[in-house]
Amino acid sequence: MAKEKSTKSVGGNEPERLRYAGYPSVVAYKFEYPQKRVNDKPVFEVDEKGIQNKDKIGKPIPVLDETKPKQKKKAPKNSELPWGFAVKDTGERYESIEGAKNVVYALCRRANDSKGGFESRDHAVWIREDKVQDNRCLEVVFVDIGQGDGCFLITPEGKKMVIDAGEASNMRHYLNWRYGSSNSTTFEAAVITHPDADHYKGFEKLFERENFYFETIYTNGLMEQVESKEKPKKGEPKSTGLGPVSTIKDGKKNVEYVTDLVTSKKELQAFLGKPEKWKNRQFPTMLNNAFEGRKLRETRSSIHGEKSHVSEVPGKTMGDFRMLSVDDEYMPGYKPIDTSTPGWAPKSAKETNGKPVPHLEIKVLGPITMTVDGKKMLQWLDGNISKTKNGHSVVLRLQYGNVSMMLGGDLNIPSEELLLRHHTGLEVPDESTSPTDTAAFEKAARQVFQVDIAKSCHHGSSDFSHWFLRALNPLATVISSGDDEPHSHPRSDTLGAIGHFSRCDEGSRPLIFSTELARSTKDDLQKPWELRAEIMDKVETIVNTDSQTKREQLMEKLKEQLKKDIDRSVAVYGAIWVVTDGEKVIIYQKLEQNGSHGEYDIYCLEPSAKDPKGPLTFKPKH
Repeated sequence: MAKEKSTKSVGGNEPERLRYAGYPSVVAYKFEYPQKRVNDKPVFEVDEKGIQNKDKIGKPIPVLDETKPKQKKKAPKNSELPWGFAVKDTGERYESIEGAKNVVYALCRRANDSKGGFESRDHAVWIREDKVQDNRCLEVVFVDIGQGDGCFLITPEGKKMVIDAGEASNMRHYLNWRYGSSNSTTFEAAVITHPDADHYKGFEKLFERENFYFETIYTNGLMEQVESKEKPKKGEPKSTGLGPVSTIKDGKKNVEYVTDLVTSKKELQAFLGKPEKWKNRQFPTMLNNAFEGRKLRETRSSIHGEKSHVSEVPGKTMGDFRMLSVDDEYMPGYKPIDTSTPGWAPKSAKETNGKPVPHLEIKVLGPITMTVDGKKMLQWLDGNISKTKNGHSVVLRLQYGNVSMMLGGDLNIPSEELLLRHHTGLEVPDESTSPTDTAAFEKAARQVFQVDIAKSCHHGSSDFSHWFLRALNPLATVISSGDDEPHSHPRSDTLGAIGHFSRCDEGSRPLIFSTELARSTKDDLQKPWELRAEIMDKVETIVNTDSQTKREQLMEKLKEQLKKDIDRSVAVYGAIWVVTDGEKVIIYQKLEQNGSHGEYDIYCLEPSAKDPKGPLTFKPKH
């Protein structure tokens, strides 16, 4: 790194404020004096006896030469910060003459996700002032939760939603890593797209947390129930694992519908008040515990205790509960607004380059309900419980400025065709459909479903309608699939179909991301063999320590490291981030080893130069 021609400190009187890394990423620097050299040899600190002083990790401490100008170097850790990365601007500035230009740097404290806060001032870094921004972007994180789905969304106003949470504890690890394990955190919503364990069971670990509170829990209304073994009498509804199923005349056809939906907090309370209907069923049991506010508190043991003590404590988990369906049209709080109305922008929003911050719209496209005598029902799909609860997933379409995204749960062929028919008013084409009618259907379907980014339904399963993929016509697709599962997700034919039916304008390429491919080991740890060796060394040190107090201190440090490493591996190495300001997008993932081009694999999606307000494109480097 070339030396600075001249440097000086400026500013420093402004209060700290929250800011964000600019597009598409920024570099964090340190300004340091060079190491002192004598006879061209580096000089290190020594004690009174001439023995080298070492830092905490055993490295010799260099002696700095303050007679020379400071040098600009990349920060030793996390030197690349992707767009939207949160920092605390300390208000201190550093002016550097680089070439013939004066460049101003801001001293910033980076978000320290392992503690839910920000790094200390001792670890602050310098970022170019023109590379940080005041406004938060929309951020959607597809967490590597193993087999299943788990998505975390933060709005530009800082509201937080968890949309599915997988089956294991990965989502909890991620949120611990991001917000700290003890900080009180409020989530605007928990959206459980449907009652399948690989989408909802991870919420069990979140609902149990003392410090997590969800303002509203949304579901698709279906509830796991005890199925009666008695054969129904003629004219009576049949009993299923999702409750009674009745046959209802729909035009000229008889159609089966699930009739016992839970659509509100009042109905949930009534349903849970009859445990004989749901006894020993995981999904309603989890909701019952959340409804009653059952929390768990873990008390760490000393070195002699071996196991931590977990006790149940009272607490509040949820404010409201309700079903989401196409009848809602939009998720509460996310309807379109007239941007010409004075004061339309959220109070926390500001203008970016003279342009108003977009309003996030979240449209509910599914499930498709039928209402009879004021009672909502869902169609019994293919006479199959799995098809029904998967197919009636909550389907959300996000629109932020000119950028759109689809989150579709575990849709399948019957449900996708149901969605297409409902929203277009047309029949899905078959071999007998004329080219004119086929083109009309595709146009109508894309007016509703086309998006820039789609979350692949059902983890890349082959149970999909190619007409639904045609309607989505995405530029980028994100697949959430497990590393240790029997389904071989994502399926090869699905990957081929996604690429085939994705948007591919001239000079652009479609993109497919997978949480399974973003992290190469199935373990919660990035390199378990290295951590295992390190743990054994530390355990040996603890065992050989004479002082009981020292042993306990070392044990606590080891516990903290294990928790941090587990949480960070899940959060960093498997997640796929989508960040947008409503005009452009980056999709990125953390590299397991830093490459020549940085710490992240970042893809930029932008409108074409010919049409700044047109659809996004991805321009490859090669």
